Amino acid sequence: MAWVRSDAVLSDSDLDMLIFEPGFSTADEVSRLAGRGVGMDVVASEVRQLGGTIDIHSQPGKGARFTLRLPQTLAVTQAVFVRIGETTFAVPIASVRGVGRMQRDLLAKADAAYQYGGEDYPVHDLGTLVGHATAKAEGQMQMPLLLVRAGDLRAAVSVDQVLGNREIVVKPVGPQVASVPGIFGATIMGDGSVVVILDVAPLVRRQAMVGTEELLPVAPPVEHRRVPMVMVVDDSVTMRKVTGRVLERHNFEVMTAKDGLDALEKLADRVPDLMLLDIEMPRMDGYELATAMKADPRLRNVPIVMITSRTGEKHRQRAFDIGVNRYLGKPYQEPELMRNVFELLGIARTNE
Repeated sequence: MAWVRSDAVLSDSDLDMLIFEPGFSTADEVSRLAGRGVGMDVVASEVRQLGGTIDIHSQPGKGARFTLRLPQTLAVTQAVFVRIGETTFAVPIASVRGVGRMQRDLLAKADAAYQYGGEDYPVHDLGTLVGHATAKAEGQMQMPLLLVRAGDLRAAVSVDQVLGNREIVVKPVGPQVASVPGIFGATIMGDGSVVVILDVAPLVRRQAMVGTEELLPVAPPVEHRRVPMVMVVDDSVTMRKVTGRVLERHNFEVMTAKDGLDALEKLADRVPDLMLLDIEMPRMDGYELATAMKADPRLRNVPIVMITSRTGEKHRQRAFDIGVNRYLGKPYQEPELMRNVFELLGIARTNE
């Protein structure tokens, strides 16, 4: 096979890059393990798939230096894939000690625990931990358990199915999603679907704390204090949930709407203290909703914060011309969002 035309003029770097060509080899003899021109081709392909680059610097008689550059936001790890209902999650294998099974009747006991390696692993339901439907494993007499250990914490987490383990590329999920307890990151599967990577330990600890609080004696009722209500309007389910959880952690009541028309229908019954509003939405966008609110005597004094991926000056100015109070870009930073919320509502941040 002719790799280079006889009249071609190649630089040293071009010649170096030939070793990444499939099937290219400088070996005089081919063995079972080397000399077939496959290894460096595979290396270059994997680096490209990770969004990186590879360079060669070679000097005759002195050796060669290979420089690999990979994005710092990427990490490769092994993970166990499990299923709850129709949803698949990944759990880093470093925290997994094994897989077990338990009879359904034993699993239903309040103090159920699984014995493994001479230690007790208290049983938890993964669906309950993530706010999903509980594991059912329909048609099975025994429930699959994922045995998790982190420091002094041990837990046997029931799931519908353990799908096996594989190597994954961990991708960041942004500050909004990363602020949700128990989310380690995400990975993109071969079919393009996104799978959330769970850190199970914080979820188990949070549930244990909730259980302890439920056992505490109920304090006598105190003077009722009105909780400010914020409406989140966004066509993204993820943005509505994540932003809603951020607000709830700061003791706000939350209403949500999927677009402008949906918001107007709900505003007919209740008027919020503040609006968090996206621009790009079906049926009625953020500009149209803000305009309608400013024309309604009931709604015109409700402060509006626009949170949008449209960060251009013309979009910002149009929002301010309508009467929008603040304008934030996506992805927003939680401290910045809450600072604007507290300022617009005139509330001192005594809880921080």
